[in-house]
Amino acid sequence: MQDPKDEKGLLSNPRRNRGCTDIMVFLIFVFFVCGMIFIAAFSISKGDPFRLVYGTDSFGNTCDEDNSDRAIAGVKYSGYNLKGRPYLFFMDIRHPDTSLRICVNKCPENDLIKPLDLFDFSRQTGSLLCRYDVSLGAYETTNRSLHGPCPVLTVHKSESLLNRCIPRDLVDIPGWLEGNIANNIIAYINKSDIFQKVLRDLYASWNIIIALCFVAVAFSVMMVLVIRFLASVVVWLIVALAVLASFVGSAFLWWTFLSNKHKLDREESLKIPLLEVDINSENAFLTYSIVATGLTMILLLVLMAMRKRMPFVVSLLREAGACVSSMPLLLLQPLWTFILLLMFFVYWVTVLAFLCTAENPSVIQHHYVVYTEHETVTYFWWYHLVGLIWVSEFIIGCQSFVISGAVARWYFTREKNQLGFPILGTIGRLIVFHQGSVAFGSFILTLVKFPRMILMFISKKLKDSESHCGKFCAKCCCSCLWCVDKCLRYLNPNAYTIVAVSGKNFCTSARKGHYVLMSNALRVSAINSVGDFVLFLAKVAVMAATTAVSIIWFKSQDDLHFYAIPVLLVSVFSFFIAHCFLSVYEMIIDALLLCFCEDRDLNDGSPERPYFGSRSLMLGLLESSKGLDGVPRQSGRGASEPEMEPAQV
Repeated sequence: MQDPKDEKGLLSNPRRNRGCTDIMVFLIFVFFVCGMIFIAAFSISKGDPFRLVYGTDSFGNTCDEDNSDRAIAGVKYSGYNLKGRPYLFFMDIRHPDTSLRICVNKCPENDLIKPLDLFDFSRQTGSLLCRYDVSLGAYETTNRSLHGPCPVLTVHKSESLLNRCIPRDLVDIPGWLEGNIANNIIAYINKSDIFQKVLRDLYASWNIIIALCFVAVAFSVMMVLVIRFLASVVVWLIVALAVLASFVGSAFLWWTFLSNKHKLDREESLKIPLLEVDINSENAFLTYSIVATGLTMILLLVLMAMRKRMPFVVSLLREAGACVSSMPLLLLQPLWTFILLLMFFVYWVTVLAFLCTAENPSVIQHHYVVYTEHETVTYFWWYHLVGLIWVSEFIIGCQSFVISGAVARWYFTREKNQLGFPILGTIGRLIVFHQGSVAFGSFILTLVKFPRMILMFISKKLKDSESHCGKFCAKCCCSCLWCVDKCLRYLNPNAYTIVAVSGKNFCTSARKGHYVLMSNALRVSAINSVGDFVLFLAKVAVMAATTAVSIIWFKSQDDLHFYAIPVLLVSVFSFFIAHCFLSVYEMIIDALLLCFCEDRDLNDGSPERPYFGSRSLMLGLLESSKGLDGVPRQSGRGASEPEMEPAQV
């Protein structure tokens, strides 16, 4: 028969005889991670991310790479060491699709009109513009044609565009308009997959992205310190910073869009064909600008509606500050989470680049080589994407478990100086007993988020469709899944709190957490919504500030063309980083409210049954929700069950 004390003192009386929870889910998670490792091994063995950046010559060699161990059978000039030759050069730039391509270490800096000019340029710069087997001494006498071995003259003055030697002044090519030469060149560049363009820019800017992640860390640490030491004014300070950052971020986005538009309008007026990647970048920044402006306006309206509730958060933030003072190492938990997330994101993007180039070489006419996608890669894409969601949520869930468990232990300990090592104890219980429960919670979030991403993709594809029913159903499903995702993100940390304290499995703990919250629904919503909103504003401020820095930085990089995606990636990463740091206070507040609700259910504040929470916390929360006391509140116990005083942790 179940001990009633175990049911009533669930939060304050942890089970001493713990066991492993949700073992089956943990084993599934381990097997899933093994599958991701297999995909990484397959991708690394089959792929070559340098092809995204530097391209390949007509013989399948990757530029600026030693291809000695990747020779393709039946291709005479395959397997060359092309280290130091990062640029693709075309024997006849007028026909880039069919022309012989080779790798060179420098694009022609002047027009090469005569064979002697070709010889002099190659001798002086070391950039050999004829096929690899042609010696420098034979440059003046060797045949020059579309398929080589030497280039068709005139070779025009060129510059690197996406690591391709493209004529600097297309309008100077004879017959460029009548022969549609410029359009052929631009069409050749545009026909490469947009995903490859994005990955190329991501690879070229990976060091900047990592640096900007550390900028986001610096902003997040500043915000945490502000919350810790300026609790009385922090609410209004965060609101002001969020509004300012939103306005600045929106202004930067509009400035970037208008500068890109002005540049493209000028080129269009000169009848210069436009790169598709530049057009996509302009449209992307227009979308970003409109969305950012709309969100800024919504933010102002919400602030106007919630301004009277802002002072209620002060008491919670002060209590959270007291909790942090007792356990200062709580502030280090986001650092470990950030390091783990950063390592995982670097791993995931690296495997993604290899997976994108896991292709099979095929020999076509003239013994040229083209690469086609491996037949199994399509399935690996989906698996790799699910892995991104599940593992990321698992890492964040581990942080939530450790923080909420430590806070609950601190709250239900009357003598705070006898806490011991609550963080280390919670980490130990997580590793030994409860990884399965965290994997379960993160898996449920993945089950909701992944179908939502698929439905959003389908909805986008149906945008131009005449099927109004299909578009409506897709949008409705997306909205429903979004609501479910938000509910789960609110309930999961509460479930982790109860798992950490009680030692029960995820489902039982989630049910108990939901029961406690529903018993105090109005009280929790009146207080917690304002606290979470203020901390959300702090995350928005960090994200907006980091995004503004990233726009300035990426805009100064001449070798980036579609930097809208790196900017978006930095925005997402900065929000994740801010979430990792500021969620410390968010989780502390959520855990304190959960403990407050249970404490108020089990105790009445009398000398015989005093509250576990501090006097300032209880008075502040009771005062902030005074208007709700007239609302009938459900009891967490049955009428026939005796009340029992909770034991200390």
